[in-house]
Amino acid sequence: SNVAQNVGHTSRQTCGACHFYGGGDNGVKHGDLDSSLVSPDHALDVHMDADGLNFACSTCHMPQAHDIPGGHYQMTPKDTDGLDILHQSGTLTCENCHGLTPHPNTVENAEALNRHVESIACQTCHIPAYARGGHPTKMWWDWSTGGKMNAEGKPYAEHDDNGWVTYLSEKGNFIWEENVQPEYFWFDGNIDYQSMKPFDPNAEMVEVNQIHGSAEDPNSRIYPFKVMRGKQPYDTVNHTLLMPHVYGKDDSSYWSNYNWEKALQFGMDYAGADYSGEYGFIETRMYWPITHMVAPAEEALACNSCHTRGNGILAGVEGVYIPGITPTPLLDQIGWYGVLLVLGGVSVHGLARVIAHQISKQQAKGI
Repeated sequence: SNVAQNVGHTSRQTCGACHFYGGGDNGVKHGDLDSSLVSPDHALDVHMDADGLNFACSTCHMPQAHDIPGGHYQMTPKDTDGLDILHQSGTLTCENCHGLTPHPNTVENAEALNRHVESIACQTCHIPAYARGGHPTKMWWDWSTGGKMNAEGKPYAEHDDNGWVTYLSEKGNFIWEENVQPEYFWFDGNIDYQSMKPFDPNAEMVEVNQIHGSAEDPNSRIYPFKVMRGKQPYDTVNHTLLMPHVYGKDDSSYWSNYNWEKALQFGMDYAGADYSGEYGFIETRMYWPITHMVAPAEEALACNSCHTRGNGILAGVEGVYIPGITPTPLLDQIGWYGVLLVLGGVSVHGLARVIAHQISKQQAKGI
């Protein structure tokens, strides 16, 4: 009855009650969503700033007949339609409010910045780091080390100097980080999920999801991601990821008996999936698009963030050409040939001038 009597508009707190705590704790999963966004300041997020624009989640994720736009299953990294504040197109993009040329003429290098929009997502420059609100995000989760007991034979926890949990008997080892620079990839909005599909028997790493996009694709942009790494159980015969039964008071729950054999067999039987009964652990990666915690304009990436030889943030992104920075052996070779030809031409011209001068002197003496 309390719920029924308090029905009202959503808020950052009501949405965040689930979305901030995905993965089992504050900030675990997304990196750009945690409880610091309940009442953020301008430095943390210019849109949700509690003393500024004070956007609720529904300000952008504007529901239409209970259909909420946005999310990882409905993404448009490159919007070519532009202004659509009411999201009539059913999508949710920065361009909906900021248009296709978001940098006004009052901004230094506005024309050049607007050209960058063709290939670089707004989030890439305007979210230079995530997990900036005082809460770390989980970057490594190793299930293979779970199940250890303390001297009394009981499950236990370990913490680092920050008080962050680095080991749980129930879940294994963790690594947490704050103020994390995203990793950057071409992205066209399409994501495939591994689920129970067989993978390469020789694989040393499995991508839990696969993001798509390329420099040749006109619908792709360079987009920021959190890459969650870890180790998960897999079927060593069928080469599929496994689905363990972890929660519950029954004898097959991993969090009750810490027995992987029982937990995996129960989980796969419940899912109706084939399981050989042989398991191991394999490294996995999962890609989470970063789109919250938008920093103030003055904190956006500067030109030298990318236009720096050797260590610019886009150095590892395929298909990126930055004049004067990106190695281009063929162009460099052509350029050096050009320099040599110019030097050769200047040298020949100079030598011809000297010879001509000497001939002229000899002729003058003969006269």
